[in-house]
Amino acid sequence: MNLNNIHNVYFIGIGGVGMSALARYFHANNKRVSGYDKTQTEITNALVDMGVSVHFNDSISNIDTQQLQVDNTLVVFTPAVPNTHKELSFFLDNGYQVMKRSKVLGLITENTFCLAVAGTHGKTTTTSILGHLMNCCDVPVTAFLGGISENYNSNLILKGTDVSVVEADEFDRSFLTLSPDIACITSMDADHLDIYGDASELKKSFQDFAGKIKPNGKLFVKNGLPLQGVTYGIEDDADYSVQNIKIDNGAYVFDVKTPKTIIKDIQFNLPGRHNLSNALIALAMAAEYGCPHLQLAKALASYKGVKRRFSYHIKTDDLVYIDDYAHHPEEINAVYQAVREMYPGKKVLAIFQPHLFSRTRDFVDEFAASLSQFDELMLLDIYPARELAIDGVTSQWLLGKINNETKKIISKKELINEIKKSKAQVVLTIGAGDIGEEVKHIKQALQVAS
Repeated sequence: MNLNNIHNVYFIGIGGVGMSALARYFHANNKRVSGYDKTQTEITNALVDMGVSVHFNDSISNIDTQQLQVDNTLVVFTPAVPNTHKELSFFLDNGYQVMKRSKVLGLITENTFCLAVAGTHGKTTTTSILGHLMNCCDVPVTAFLGGISENYNSNLILKGTDVSVVEADEFDRSFLTLSPDIACITSMDADHLDIYGDASELKKSFQDFAGKIKPNGKLFVKNGLPLQGVTYGIEDDADYSVQNIKIDNGAYVFDVKTPKTIIKDIQFNLPGRHNLSNALIALAMAAEYGCPHLQLAKALASYKGVKRRFSYHIKTDDLVYIDDYAHHPEEINAVYQAVREMYPGKKVLAIFQPHLFSRTRDFVDEFAASLSQFDELMLLDIYPARELAIDGVTSQWLLGKINNETKKIISKKELINEIKKSKAQVVLTIGAGDIGEEVKHIKQALQVAS
């Protein structure tokens, strides 16, 4: 398929973070972009402000067939869209070129020098760090991010088209459409078992992804993973290693040992050892591409983070409010570790919205263990996303397995009042569902209360 012959790009699920990055890309390349999403969000509002036409009801009456002609229109959809979607069915039935987001990303990047970040955790932060590093080193890069970068207030960094940085998503085996020159795998913990069935199939998919790397390409793997490649790790004997870690005024200061040298006194402002690991692999991939070490160190110090990845909304001596996208037990453990490292001895309240009935079912004991660590816990109902309810799988079921004396189920309506009752000095909202839409209201209420 020749994208140069495409004049219109229509997105079904345009408000998704990965989909909206593609929408921004095509808009910047002078394509006429429009689409559907089921809910209005900050992302869809930003697209509308750019001149993208977005609607929120699934109806073929919204499709302008005079403008969206079969021979010059590409339809992009997300696998989260159900098969019963009326607009998707219309395009499929009428001969349009219809592709999943991952396939389109593969087309865009296949003729570029592609750096891809894979793994069940850390993809979005690592990709955004890598895109920032390449941009600061004046590389002609397009970076497609799975979150909104605080540095650019966007999920797209567009500085050129010779090089691409992409998040390689294992969901629905999407990353197998990519053919990267340099890739990394950050983790291979079991997830998306609704797609894979069991952990062994997920691991096989990562092995298949490793096999997609171009000839003479390079694979980086976190030390300890069962794959061959350049290794990286924290304070160990990996090829790239973080060493001599100190915390100075809330920031990490450390050295990086590379296969050839040591880069000293690097500063990085995101808390948590998981973020240190993300910073390390992003630096290693950029260095492998050829970016100068001193420029990389300077760029890393200026990195601000990704929205909803350990995002501070209140940070005073008396109260800290942090929001994070964590939706897997290992991610919750990483958030807990970061909070305890930065705020030892302070009482921590976590408000968690489970994401997907299947994930809650598959990891209920692991969720219970990770959530039991917090001083106080509030659970919202499970966010269904693309799924129908599973009998017996509820937040109440999860709550019963959690070993915490101060725990309760709450509704969104009760959320702010219940948070105000707490004596916690650190408040966390955690989850990948629509809990992110509540953050601004919680922040405002806590600021008024304090």
